[in-house]
Amino acid sequence: MNYPIPKSIREYLDQLRAELRGADPAMIQDALYDAEEHLRAELAEHPELDEAAMLAKVATSYGAPDEVAEIYRVKEGEVEQALRPRRARPVAEKSFIAKFFGVAVDPCAYAAMFYMILTMATGIFYFTWVVTGLGLSAGFAILIFGIPFIVLFFATVRALSFVEGKIVEAMLGVRMPRRPWNVDRDKSIWQRIGAMFTDPRTWSTLFYMLLMLPLGILYFSIVTIGMALALSFIAAPFMHLFGLPGGVAIVDGFDLMTTPAFWMPLVLVAGVLLLFGMLHIAKGIGHLHGQLAKHLLVQVD
Repeated sequence: MNYPIPKSIREYLDQLRAELRGADPAMIQDALYDAEEHLRAELAEHPELDEAAMLAKVATSYGAPDEVAEIYRVKEGEVEQALRPRRARPVAEKSFIAKFFGVAVDPCAYAAMFYMILTMATGIFYFTWVVTGLGLSAGFAILIFGIPFIVLFFATVRALSFVEGKIVEAMLGVRMPRRPWNVDRDKSIWQRIGAMFTDPRTWSTLFYMLLMLPLGILYFSIVTIGMALALSFIAAPFMHLFGLPGGVAIVDGFDLMTTPAFWMPLVLVAGVLLLFGMLHIAKGIGHLHGQLAKHLLVQVD
């Protein structure tokens, strides 16, 4: 799409955003942040030039909006191909059994399971931070330092969302922004503050942090209970074989150690199947949570 030569940094960013429409929202955020940082650095190095003259000067070095957009699309595709080589090179279809037990060598499953355990801690922290911050913000609103406190609180929420995005990308493999939220520097400080309150992403981030507590409890319970049952089922036949004391009560009045010996091979098989099933469950939950995090933490134009 042909656009007129931009006369300001804001116009350049608007054209770049239009060229990237439909691309990954996380990549769009990174591209806009990088472009603005580069253009403002060039403007600071050449104070004798206005924005229009500076943009004309750097058009050959940094690139026009359509050229920059194409570069980001190509680079993003290369990164995706490097991170997921199996998708880039189709392989023979595996059987159901191979897929089911193959999860044991999939690092994504273990990373997702660890993330599910971690959310118990992060969920408590996020929930406490948001509830305390909102409560203090409401209480301080009538005081002279109420507005600065509220602004500071919302700034910390943005910072925490960026950190959470890095965790999600590293552990769940979902592309998240690698640059902070883009701030419109052409606006006054009061306009920026107003934009912070009217940005839907601010409120969706608060909702995500509140949601992390019940999700963290749920994820932690699924992992701990599921893995405890699986390992107990696997260990029970060996404990029964060697006459070791102990056992795990499945229901009231039923203990694995009192189960007849001829049932033990089935108990062992059930434990192995449950163990591999838990890895699949963790991987699936990790994928769904990654999409939820991206939807709530990343702005979609």
